[in-house]
Amino acid sequence: MTLHEREEISRGIASGVSGRAIARRLNLSASTVDREVRRNGGREPYRALDAEDRASSLARRPKPAELTIHPSLRQIVEERLECRWSPQQIACWLPLAYPDQPSMRVSHETIYLSLFDPRRRALNRTLTGRLRTGRTMRHPRVVRRPSGRGQIRDMVPISQRPAEVETRLVPGHWEGDLVMDKRPSAVATLVERTSRLVRLVALPDGLKAHQVRPHLVRAIEQMPSPMRGSLTWDRGREMADHAQLTAQTGMPVYFCRRRSPWQRGTNENTNGLLRQYLGKSADIRLLDQPPCACARCRRRSC
Repeated sequence: MTLHEREEISRGIASGVSGRAIARRLNLSASTVDREVRRNGGREPYRALDAEDRASSLARRPKPAELTIHPSLRQIVEERLECRWSPQQIACWLPLAYPDQPSMRVSHETIYLSLFDPRRRALNRTLTGRLRTGRTMRHPRVVRRPSGRGQIRDMVPISQRPAEVETRLVPGHWEGDLVMDKRPSAVATLVERTSRLVRLVALPDGLKAHQVRPHLVRAIEQMPSPMRGSLTWDRGREMADHAQLTAQTGMPVYFCRRRSPWQRGTNENTNGLLRQYLGKSADIRLLDQPPCACARCRRRSC
């Protein structure tokens, strides 16, 4: 908004003209004029020059980092990061811990930027090693064009998944993925959407489809029949044998859209929590898979 437009708003207010009439005169949205007036104190104290000075001040860059302005907030954030809290956990915890102190608020993205952007100098950058990912730099994701190689055949898209899965009212619908560690070691994670029950499936043989499928089949067969509703997976090639898995277990497999991990958000969040204990440099193949302790499996001696 220009100084001329602000002067027109000021003159219109002084003449008793409504905000909508002022907006029509300036060919602006009524909500734009309303926000301009409200952010500068309301109709009575509104002054065009004061509003222009305030807008110019707010537009100056670079702005001081939020965690630099409030040292006490910075100290608390660093303490929680040292305890391996994620930025999301810290951002959600602060309003609960300090409900009457608006200055004790910070978004998780601000914490990430303060950690990874050295120009801000707002947080101790060595705390990046306390994050679950352990990465010290942020790299933009490069979108690769599909080449046709490694495509999974006969995929059933998530759009064909039953509507009851979305409601989370009926148990038995799972989300799955692999947590990758020191290649070629990995573990398959299965999360039930209603109860958030988590099952970890060891993959001692490798990451290829014919090596992953037998272990998934064994884990699914240990579930009671009512709990084999469906399985939602991403487009990883480890699920290329999904048709054989469905034939052996009776559990249909649905695939998310390309680059849409949020469609199996429960599993994505769980994998992020598990990463705190399953480091990327670890060899998970050295870990044991404990036998199932349920009564059904004990009777079958599996």
